[in-house]
Amino acid sequence: MSIVEAMDRPRRLRSPLLRPLVAGVDLSPRHLVLPLFVKEGGEPEEVPSMPGVFRHPLKALPRVGEEALKAGLGGVILFGVLPEAAKDPLGQGAYAEEGIVQRAIRLLKEELPGLLVMADTCLCEYTDHGHCGVVREGPSGFYVDNDATLELLAKTALSQAQAGADVVAPSAMMDGQVRAIREALDRGGFAHVPILSYAVKYASAFYGPFRDAAGSAPRFGDRAGYQMDPRAGLWDALREAHLDDLEGADLLMVKPALPYLDVLAALKGRFAKPLFAYQVSGEYAMLKAAGLKGWLDEGRAVLESLHALRRAGAQGILTYYALEAARWLREA
Repeated sequence: MSIVEAMDRPRRLRSPLLRPLVAGVDLSPRHLVLPLFVKEGGEPEEVPSMPGVFRHPLKALPRVGEEALKAGLGGVILFGVLPEAAKDPLGQGAYAEEGIVQRAIRLLKEELPGLLVMADTCLCEYTDHGHCGVVREGPSGFYVDNDATLELLAKTALSQAQAGADVVAPSAMMDGQVRAIREALDRGGFAHVPILSYAVKYASAFYGPFRDAAGSAPRFGDRAGYQMDPRAGLWDALREAHLDDLEGADLLMVKPALPYLDVLAALKGRFAKPLFAYQVSGEYAMLKAAGLKGWLDEGRAVLESLHALRRAGAQGILTYYALEAARWLREA
């Protein structure tokens, strides 16, 4: 008997019929959430750095929402896009009753009540300076006033819940934002609305295409003062997630996704709450560009990356590939 014959043979479990039965990770459209950029009017505009992703006019939103429903997606998450002239230092468009996202939520819930609608809760898309909170001048230059921002984030979340959002998702990375939002929702009669917290969000280079799409790039400085340092150890991620857990977050998210698989895996099992990951714009852009160039089999590469996120512990995944991935899964 040869050495190979005597060895255990992992290949025995890799036959075409047996592989699906013993696969440890499943991925279906219900695990995927589609981010949508919403603008006031006009025609859909393709984002230059994100081929296949569009800024959708309000009127076109039900059609896209219906696609998401038919594809069996877990839901959509909305981001507002405003012209520069409509922005101001306090980001009032984020919490206006007739704000673009508030109107989009109402429209989708009226037309498609069976569609789960999440709302990103932040100010950066609505401020004229592009930061996620109230900007002040200090002795060492500008800074974002954490506590002054909490009140505006709470107002934003409450207005989104009043419009009919099924989930609010604070992404500003202000200390105490989950508690402020939870208290505002509870006082306002929306104790039933869950919070998906961007609990572990890094100051990442992978956000560039998103800022192009949403017009939310900072006009000065950067967000390193409130977003997490990519060089930080796992203690920082665990601390942030633990604080949001204590403050009342119902779901926790890691952003970006693939560069932080270690963080995702470390958080899994430590919290008795579902864990999400956001496959961000830069991740999408890299895969899309390589696919368009013919350097990768795009479908296989995308599904492989999404399976990696599921294996690392993500219950849900926010991805611009959601509709395409659903189609590739059906065809697989």
